[in-house]
Amino acid sequence: MKRYDLRHLKGAFDNRMVELLNQEKDPNEVLIFLFEIGDFSPIQRSADLVKANGFELVNSLKFNEVDWTIVVKHKE
Repeated sequence: MKRYDLRHLKGAFDNRMVELLNQEKDPNEVLIFLFEIGDFSPIQRSADLVKANGFELVNSLKFNEVDWTIVVKHKE
């Protein structure tokens, strides 16, 4: 399990998230991404990025007023 904190990127996390997804080679690895939700549009964008890069969105969770966590893994 690997955790990546993308909160410092605010709403511009897309490129970094894709970079991290593309470098993950272990199909059994679970990745956790933490980002700031802002106006909620990043939630759908993150789900779209996950799917477009061959991963599966396992969980999506708002855990406080501004932060969101998604859990992803390779599609089986």
